[in-house]
Amino acid sequence: MTDSPPRRQAVALAYGEQSDAPRVVAMGYGNVAERIIEQARTQGVHVHDEPALVALLMQLELDQQIPPQLYDVIAELLVWTYELRDKRYS
Repeated sequence: MTDSPPRRQAVALAYGEQSDAPRVVAMGYGNVAERIIEQARTQGVHVHDEPALVALLMQLELDQQIPPQLYDVIAELLVWTYELRDKRYS
């Protein structure tokens, strides 16, 4: 029996000024996940790899807002992403 690597998963979130919370705008496994990641990188969107968080987000539906229980962790990631972007452009 061979141990195959786990299928790649990806979730894309978007947050707009009109939104109360970030929403799931794309999700998928395997090749779909790879395309989501590739598209994000092509668009200059930072990709954060945290399997436990992705597993939680994969339980949501498309266009669903993240639940309040995840606000803090997503807010921390947004701050971290903005700091990375600022360092890149300074």
